[in-house]
Amino acid sequence: MTMTTKKSHSIPKTVTYTLLLFLANTVNAQQTTSSFGNIKQVNAGVLNIGYAEVGPSTGEVVILLHGWPYDIHSYTEVANALAAKKYRVIIPYLRGFGSTRFLDANTPRNGQQSALAVDVIALMDALKIDKAIIGGFDWGARTANIVAALWPQRVTALVSVSGYLIGSQQLNKAPLNPIVELSWWYQFYFATERGREGYELNRNDFAELIWKTASPQWSFDSTTFNTSASSFNNPDHVAIVIHNYRWRLGLAEGEIKYNELEQKLAASPIITVPTVTLEGDANGAPHPSPSMYASKYKGKYAHHTLTGGIGHNLPQEAPKAFVDAILEAASFSK
Repeated sequence: MTMTTKKSHSIPKTVTYTLLLFLANTVNAQQTTSSFGNIKQVNAGVLNIGYAEVGPSTGEVVILLHGWPYDIHSYTEVANALAAKKYRVIIPYLRGFGSTRFLDANTPRNGQQSALAVDVIALMDALKIDKAIIGGFDWGARTANIVAALWPQRVTALVSVSGYLIGSQQLNKAPLNPIVELSWWYQFYFATERGREGYELNRNDFAELIWKTASPQWSFDSTTFNTSASSFNNPDHVAIVIHNYRWRLGLAEGEIKYNELEQKLAASPIITVPTVTLEGDANGAPHPSPSMYASKYKGKYAHHTLTGGIGHNLPQEAPKAFVDAILEAASFSK
């Protein structure tokens, strides 16, 4: 659906933008109700964040963060299983996905790692959540790690697929082995204007290709894919994705207000909260070996590599194992 507005001398620009924001959120909420019921919206930081919530409002909070090119539906089974165990589970759309919108049309469409972590803290503040168990994969795992590293007082326990993914622009300058560089082909594609245009025009085909290569043994059907793919219709999606990968390579600037956080992250801070890391034996996406990051976790820690052809989208491919990891991490904090 395309919305157009005519210039008006009687309606202020901010009012017009707010109206469009409300209408867009309403449409997206209607489009994303297939597995979580009504999607809630809350103003948090620079965003109006769309999120699913299941489980009792008085339960211990679990926040689950999705990656790219995925969305909250990676956690449908996980969330319902945790809700059955009396957890309050919150699954937000990251900036650029689903019904999450920027409150101000002039805010930079910034995908740098610290900005996404600040979004999580802002969401917790908006919902008056003091502490939570946080879990994630892909972008979500990186974000969860950053929150645990920089705001450990807000994190009860951590579950991270592929472990410690905090990076820096400086580290990303170093060339890698050619076979590893090949696995990052889309990052180099996105560095070009051709890549941006290609993703804009073919975002669903692109996402489906990533799903297949990142999880080569996962036999998902069209309904499963299309349920998540609707989240890529967000008007800021392409800008956020392109900026995220260009920023990693130092090809795009971040925002000055995040400089101090990025300096801390560039030092590869340790994580002290109780942690469980997971890896699938058929993860086709770039990922570090567990032996490379185990030393970054200084609290109570466990790692599990799942067998049976589990790929990159681990929560959706192996929901029971992810639930078990949340329960295990939670037990570490008791």
